[in-house]
Amino acid sequence: MDYPNRIPQKFLVMEDEMGVNAPITHQRVISKLHVELGVLYYHRKSIAYEPLPETMLGEGISSRDDGPPTPDLILYDAETEQTRVIIEVCHTRAVKSDLDKVIRLIEGGLYGILEGFVYNYKTAEWYRYRLGNGGLVDSSALSDILNLT
Repeated sequence: MDYPNRIPQKFLVMEDEMGVNAPITHQRVISKLHVELGVLYYHRKSIAYEPLPETMLGEGISSRDDGPPTPDLILYDAETEQTRVIIEVCHTRAVKSDLDKVIRLIEGGLYGILEGFVYNYKTAEWYRYRLGNGGLVDSSALSDILNLT
């Protein structure tokens, strides 16, 4: 059976605001992270926080923006009902804005986030920010909270 040619990826992406129009590569990275962290949480029980994709932060907390922020992936502490780690997945042009978002969410203290990551899927680079780092970002995929690399 012949299938039609794939639609060029440039037509699948809204460059300024990805949301539900995120490219397949972006969604694939989120899916892989969710599955791998899910195995560690649900099956091996080697991490303490539940991975949840594209979940609103702070249910019931009002926001001055368009609603609560929704990171690409959160690691949620069910006991304290707080998000402890967030992960944003992006392409090269969005790294700075996603890092700014991660720092703002962590340092704002509203959601209980201790650590945040930004992953650039174009360059395969990880960036980490931890609560209290004063704006200093590390180039690292090592999680102090999860004790994972």
